Amino acid sequence: MSKEQGLIMVVEDTHQIRELLEATLRFQGYTVDSAQDGEEALEKISKQPPELIITDLLMPNMDGYALLYRLHGNPETRHIPILVLSATYVSREDKEFALILGAQEFMEKPFDISEFLLKIGEMLAQGPVAAKGVLDDQTFFRGYKTRLEAKLRAKTEQLSRTKRLLMTLPEAQKAAFQKLLDDVRQSRDEIQAELREIIGNLDKLQ
Repeated sequence: MSKEQGLIMVVEDTHQIRELLEATLRFQGYTVDSAQDGEEALEKISKQPPELIITDLLMPNMDGYALLYRLHGNPETRHIPILVLSATYVSREDKEFALILGAQEFMEKPFDISEFLLKIGEMLAQGPVAAKGVLDDQTFFRGYKTRLEAKLRAKTEQLSRTKRLLMTLPEAQKAAFQKLLDDVRQSRDEIQAELREIIGNLDKLQ
């Protein structure tokens, strides 16, 4: 498959990372579109299905796990190869869950650009993927809840450690760690919000 033939969809909520991915792929001659979250991605994909999807996992509105579940549950999109990029969900269980939901490859951020481009080329060369078994809603939500709970525990511990450290630092060093504290708190809050939604969905199914 030549680079000019296929559209690559980049799904990433962080503006700088999204722009970097777009610029890197376009420089290599690929046609690229992007979305800020899963909801926007699904809307664009319904109008023009891409040859490949690159997605983050931790995103607002609809995150990467939910996007994978929706794509794999749709016969019109379950054949599209998906590469997951993540800096937050990087445990073995996180990766396995993404693969169960339909992803073909998983890379941790920050990633090596050369390896990233090699992975893209290989996935496009392999073409459409064979569909795996589709999880039912309850199995998906339970697995998702487990991943979120583990991530919430890690973020809560990181938040506590950062707070303790901040109290011991001289004023000149506090600004940088205050920014880190704010980022960790925002990430924790996003995970908590997602967890509440997942628990609500599970309650509706019971």
